[in-house]
Amino acid sequence: MKLFKKPYLASLILAAAISLTGCNEEKISLVSHQENGKWGFVDQSGKVVIPFEYDSVGDFSRHGLARVEKEGKYGLIDKTGQIVVPAEYNLIGSLMDGLTMRPKTDQGQTLLSIIDKNGKVEIPFSINVINFFAKGLALAEKEGQWGLIDETNGKIVLPAEYAGISEFSDIAIKVSKNNQYGLLDKNGKIVLPVEYDNIGRRFSDGLTKLEKNGKKGLIDQSGKVVVQVEYDAISEFSDGLARVKQNGKYGLIDNTGKRVLPAEYEDIYSFSPEGLARVKQNGKWGMIDKNHTVVLAIEYDVIGRFSGGLASVKKNDKLGFIDKTGKVVLPVEYDRIWGFSEEGLAPVEKNGKYGFIDKTGKIVVPVEYDDAYSFKEGLAEVKKNGKYGLIDKIGKVVLPIEYDEIDKFSEEEGLAKVSKIASTDGLVPSYIYGFIDKTGKVVIPVEYDEIGEFSEEGLAEVKKNGKWGFIDKSGKVVIPLEYDGADSFSEGLAVVTKNDKWGFVDKTGKVVISIKYGDAYSFSEGLARVEKNDKWGFVDKTGKVVTPLEYDGVSKFSEGLARVKKNDKYGFIDATGKVAIPLEYDYAEEFSEGLAPVKKNGKWGFIDKSGKVVIPLEYDGADSFSEGLAVVKKNDKWGFIDKTNKVVLSFKYDYASSFSEGLARVEKNDKWGAIDKTGKVVIPIVYDDTTFWDSNNEQIKFKRGGETFCFNNKGVTETCR
Repeated sequence: MKLFKKPYLASLILAAAISLTGCNEEKISLVSHQENGKWGFVDQSGKVVIPFEYDSVGDFSRHGLARVEKEGKYGLIDKTGQIVVPAEYNLIGSLMDGLTMRPKTDQGQTLLSIIDKNGKVEIPFSINVINFFAKGLALAEKEGQWGLIDETNGKIVLPAEYAGISEFSDIAIKVSKNNQYGLLDKNGKIVLPVEYDNIGRRFSDGLTKLEKNGKKGLIDQSGKVVVQVEYDAISEFSDGLARVKQNGKYGLIDNTGKRVLPAEYEDIYSFSPEGLARVKQNGKWGMIDKNHTVVLAIEYDVIGRFSGGLASVKKNDKLGFIDKTGKVVLPVEYDRIWGFSEEGLAPVEKNGKYGFIDKTGKIVVPVEYDDAYSFKEGLAEVKKNGKYGLIDKIGKVVLPIEYDEIDKFSEEEGLAKVSKIASTDGLVPSYIYGFIDKTGKVVIPVEYDEIGEFSEEGLAEVKKNGKWGFIDKSGKVVIPLEYDGADSFSEGLAVVTKNDKWGFVDKTGKVVISIKYGDAYSFSEGLARVEKNDKWGFVDKTGKVVTPLEYDGVSKFSEGLARVKKNDKYGFIDATGKVAIPLEYDYAEEFSEGLAPVKKNGKWGFIDKSGKVVIPLEYDGADSFSEGLAVVKKNDKWGFIDKTNKVVLSFKYDYASSFSEGLARVEKNDKWGAIDKTGKVVIPIVYDDTTFWDSNNEQIKFKRGGETFCFNNKGVTETCR
């Protein structure tokens, strides 16, 4: 292998060295020169200082040494030409801060790469010469073995007798020989003998693992053994403690190596902030303090984590609560216990009846209801004899238990929709609807056959005796009930229908766009979709046709563009009706987060608003971006990509939904659960079915064995609402 014969290669390597080391090289007074195929050095006047006798030479380092080659071997000379390291090495390289030099043979040629601590290749194998100097040490290779040379004086710090050398810490070097590992200091002195099967690279609380004959211990960054190599397993440290396994039993150690709890338990968890640790013996769980005193008898089937000073316990399929001293504050006699609300109350179930407890375990609301839901804003929904009502925090009934359904209170109006069965004639009962406020007072009479939600305009569509109109929040009829159909107000107008034709009214009830269309949708971004004779277009708020009614289908405007369909092809138009993206796709979804999924020739990808394909059409399926990620399908599996097309979550799911509230529903082997954006399973993938988030994006539901389970966006079980 020839070094630095071509000036551009020398320049490349020198530039890379400066870039990576961050050092300012001193001004070099000698210049390499070639005559008759041999290399030497001349000064700035052209005088020969070092004779032309080398096959190749490198530039002088800041230490005043240069690498030279003669008959395929390498050494080091100083600026006087004196040989500091004889030319007897196959290679001389450098050990940089946090980097390792790794050789590779390709067709008889030795190639090198520099690998960082995480295994990332910084300089690829395609560069076969490296001349980086740092920390005053140089890697030297001789007959396949590696050593270290002091770059300042050429002194051999470490003989070339190791299979590998890498940096362990700022004060120690890791070496290997015969598949065994050890540590040396920067002077070549043995810190840890070369006799271990593995030495870790990842530090936790300043310690990393040391392995020998299947046993594990811990060393610090200097190589000092802090925990003897005697354990079968050692976990990562958490709050200064690590779980250890010895002879099939578990215990705890601290980061000084001290045994906090002996390895005598079947399982163990770290100490909680309350100073208690869950331990398992003979298949049962209990709690001990840091003095190894049992504060909760080891007799429970399950013990939960502390929350708000309490932890749930389970025994013989019954549940209760303990406090942070281990005292049972709620008898272990309940069938189910849910989480505490902001009001400090939790629903409990016993023998099919429900009530509420406070954080001391005291029964605040008697266990007498057929069902109960968590408190929210001071009220809780309860059920008795098939009817629903509301109670306050002391159990007082504030809304009579006589309703068939109670919706959640809206944040804007502070109103909740309620319903009663009006008639049981026919197969499906008919209902009437009204609204209540947060005191339980009925503010809109329960008399309407249908009722919508209040819009920003403060109006809600209602239906009575087959006709539709609009009411305000006081219940006053603002627009008479004279229409055959109506939709909510949007951007100041509402779509209404009469005699099978559709048009628009304003908040006063005035018809502002004639009731003449075969179909119509609410306004979005200043435009509304309308249809005549099976063709679609857009009108503005004056009724002016902005986009001719010539399309077979259109979507609402989203991020300034609307999807349109004609002759079975899809594209996009802008708000003026101009075609912004040609109709050339077999299918397309609406824009979301600046991109839209499109399909052509059976493959999916993504385009931006200019129509440019930014993610190639290479997927078998795709959905819109949501919360920075998009779910895509390849080879019958679903995964997630970011906007650069980087696979963030691998293709391993049978199905996956888009992210919402930080969670995505996923299916594997006919079972459902939910993951977060890191791929962590937040809701176990064990359920038979799932639903979308509720209308307020507060609960996601899963089903298993005929039972429904509800979770919030943290994956915490809640009472289903």
